[in-house]
Amino acid sequence: MHSDDPWYDALASGWGELDGTDVPEAASPAAGDVYLEVQRSAAFREVRGRYRRFVVPAVAVFLSWYVAYVVAATTAPGLMARPVVGAVNVAMLAGLGQFLTTFLFTWAYARHARLRRDRSALELRWQTQELTRVAKGGAA
Repeated sequence: MHSDDPWYDALASGWGELDGTDVPEAASPAAGDVYLEVQRSAAFREVRGRYRRFVVPAVAVFLSWYVAYVVAATTAPGLMARPVVGAVNVAMLAGLGQFLTTFLFTWAYARHARLRRDRSALELRWQTQELTRVAKGGAA
C-alpha cells in the first residue's frame, strides 16, 4: 500500500515489511542538502520559534508549581494538613491540582500545536518531500 500523504510511513506505522520490491534507495547527497536547506529556511525557524515560545514558559510554570508543592509539603506540614472540607486538606487539593494542571497543559499544548504549528509544519513537510523527490531525480 502506498499513500501520497507525507505523514504516512508504512514501516513506521507497523503495517508493512520490506519484501525486496520497495527497497528504499540510499539518500543521495543532494537529498541531504535539501534537509539542510529546509532547516535554514524562515518557515522552519518560524515553526521552531512557535514551539519554543509555548514550551519553554509552560515547562517553567509547571516545574515551578511542582517544586512549590514539594517544598510546601516538606517545609510546611501544618499548612498542608489544614482541613478545607471534611477530611480533605490543603495537601490533597494541591496534589489533585498537580493532576489537573497536567491535563490542562496537555490540552493547551495540543490546541497550540493544532492552531499555530500543524498547518505550517505540514506545508514544510510537503515542500521537503517534493524537493527530496526532485533531488533524487523524480519528476517535478
